[in-house]
Amino acid sequence: MQTKLLTVDPVKDTDIVQGLASKTRIDILYLLRKNGPQNVNEIAEKMGLPQSTVATNIKTLEKAGLVETQTMKAKKGNQKICSAAYGEIYIRFDDDKNTSDNDRVVVSMPIGLFTEFDVGAPCGMCSVERVVGVLDVPNVFLDPQRMQAALLWFTRGHVEYKFPNNAMVTGRQPKRLEITAELSSETPETNSEWPSDISVWINGFNVGTWTSPGDFGDRRGLYSPGWWKLEGSQYGQLKTWVIDENGTWVDGKKISAQTINTLEIMDHHSVRFRIGVDENAANPGGVNIFGRGFGDHDQDITMTLHF
Repeated sequence: MQTKLLTVDPVKDTDIVQGLASKTRIDILYLLRKNGPQNVNEIAEKMGLPQSTVATNIKTLEKAGLVETQTMKAKKGNQKICSAAYGEIYIRFDDDKNTSDNDRVVVSMPIGLFTEFDVGAPCGMCSVERVVGVLDVPNVFLDPQRMQAALLWFTRGHVEYKFPNNAMVTGRQPKRLEITAELSSETPETNSEWPSDISVWINGFNVGTWTSPGDFGDRRGLYSPGWWKLEGSQYGQLKTWVIDENGTWVDGKKISAQTINTLEIMDHHSVRFRIGVDENAANPGGVNIFGRGFGDHDQDITMTLHF
């Protein structure tokens, strides 16, 4: 299952913000999302607007990358077929957890801001206030309310995030990449002796696996909200994958030979971070990912690039 999501920095992505700053253009996007690809004349007819007005606004949306167009043959000449490029657009105001200096850039990613997923039940998400949608239904991972997720879990599969590639922005090859997240295994009613092989992929490359010892529910997590049932997963262990020029490490232990130089960091506009349970895992014990407001560590997933 996939959903195409765009994350917008309102300072850097001014073309996109300007593209959205019009009720007419918003209505065009709604129309294309609801009815699928349309030509300019069809859009104009359904919206009751002049063809020239629609064409001008389509040009603005196309420039912003919000609408994709394709020229096709028509009965007379050619026609431009328009489609919405994204199903969801998220404008993000980064907080002070996203920092940078000459030697490193740190980005904090909310755990609900995944851009692709394939998960199996039992699974679910909740915010610091309530359960998101319905439990044990994988399609709920498409719910826009996932943006507020502070805890998510699944027993098989993965979620994937796109981090901004600040290495490409600065034009410098990073020497080290670090990913930190609070994690545990996942099983109904929790079990501290329930191992799970949790794997991480960067840009499609498997960089190594850490085996979580269990799903912890012997006490309430330091930040887990009071309404969350005590029988549910309460906290995890804070783990950091370190990928440098010599290999990949977790807690100082080398877990794979994958190096920073093999991850094609400078070839992509984003750094794709995938986490989950490999289909061939020896211990397929599921995953809990704890974000801000849940577990023992009040943080989301963080990625640090060292130069």
